[in-house]
Amino acid sequence: QVQVVESGGGLVQAGGSLRLSCTVSGSGPYFRISDMRWYRQAPGKQRELVAAITRENNVNYADFVKGRFTISRDNAKNTVSLQMNSLKPEDTAVYYCNRRLGSDDFWGQGTQVTVSS
Repeated sequence: QVQVVESGGGLVQAGGSLRLSCTVSGSGPYFRISDMRWYRQAPGKQRELVAAITRENNVNYADFVKGRFTISRDNAKNTVSLQMNSLKPEDTAVYYCNRRLGSDDFWGQGTQVTVSS
């Protein structure tokens, strides 16, 4: 079965950086053709898309993270990463990794990111 596991969250001061990692297991040879996304959800708010990277390696970002966050993937290791720089308190949320293959979505358990003032 497919498993999605995030790591790298933590507590940082505003202006700091974190690098989140997502490892997908059980995907066989199909990670490379999977579209990968990072979402986040803050308390009391809807889950929102942060960044995405397609199987063609095209990337896109939410406006509120452009210029600060970078998504990348390593197909040899079945991982996708989110480098987060210049973090702001409003970035505080649980960050989720999403794998999409065709019509199927797989979600991780999330990793907490807390940015203090």
